[in-house]
Amino acid sequence: MMALAFVMAIFNATKIDFEAPLEGDSSVAVIGILASLSAFLLLLILLLSKKIASKINGN
Repeated sequence: MMALAFVMAIFNATKIDFEAPLEGDSSVAVIGILASLSAFLLLLILLLSKKIASKINGN
């Protein structure tokens, strides 16, 4: 899932028109990048919390 979120961010980055990044399809791409990076961050936090929980329960 993390890889998919990262690939979606890269794909949306190719769709941005850097002369007008907040107009038309570029705004959709910017929102897509923010959403996919947020999903990546949430999955990373989940992964780290599961590692911490396994260390606490293992000891």
